Amino acid sequence: MKVVQTSFYKYLFFITFLFLSGCSSTPQESEVEEYSANTSFINDSRDPLEVINRPLWTFTWDYLDKYLAKPASDVYTTYTPPFLRTGLYNMALNLNEPASIINNLLQLKITDAAKSTGRFVLNSTIGLLGFYDPASDFEWSGEQEEFGEVLGTYGVGDGPYLVIPGFGPSSVREEVGDYVDGLYWPLAIIDFWPNVVRLSIIGLEKRAAIRDQEQLIIESEDPYEFVKNAYFQNMRYRLYDGNPPVIIDEAQEAEIDALLEEFE
Repeated sequence: MKVVQTSFYKYLFFITFLFLSGCSSTPQESEVEEYSANTSFINDSRDPLEVINRPLWTFTWDYLDKYLAKPASDVYTTYTPPFLRTGLYNMALNLNEPASIINNLLQLKITDAAKSTGRFVLNSTIGLLGFYDPASDFEWSGEQEEFGEVLGTYGVGDGPYLVIPGFGPSSVREEVGDYVDGLYWPLAIIDFWPNVVRLSIIGLEKRAAIRDQEQLIIESEDPYEFVKNAYFQNMRYRLYDGNPPVIIDEAQEAEIDALLEEFE
């Protein structure tokens, strides 16, 4: 039985990192205490694993991204012809459409499920297995739903924030969602190396997409907090399909009202 799970590669990097860490010299208790004392952690209920996530973020951003992900993405986007890049990326995303169909149905988004079905059928046939995107001519949205969003729709929280080495920000809910999405056809029957190619193409394109925003990370006072907050904002944005409800801080509103009354 051929079952290839998207999250497998994330855990592979995670386990590799832990293995390499274990092979290195084990820090003394005093070193751990000194590290904790010299690092100002923000008490964030969303991030109970911050003491672990921060070193993993440093490893990912300062080493894996700097010396591997970014250079690879730059080379790929510079030397790959635009039409080929677009076509390969379309093919990689087209394989996610069946999962998106099911996830839309689970959220009772019948219209979106129909559009995803139309996209998959049209792009897989006339579009030559998704290399071309004729479905866009019908204004059928290319937005895809993940199982993590299904869980969120039914009230499941994000869970603890996670930093996956080599992949960056994530959460327990997203990882569970990726696992389930990887069980849908046709992802579940794709062989190992073709799936590696698919995930590599998606990863390279996603890294290229944040090229213009990386300066914001570099210039932020705390890049770790900046990325974490951006991650949760993006998850909330996606969960509500771009229209998240406005949250009113009643305590803050009361303070403002009291202040205004003083000037009346």
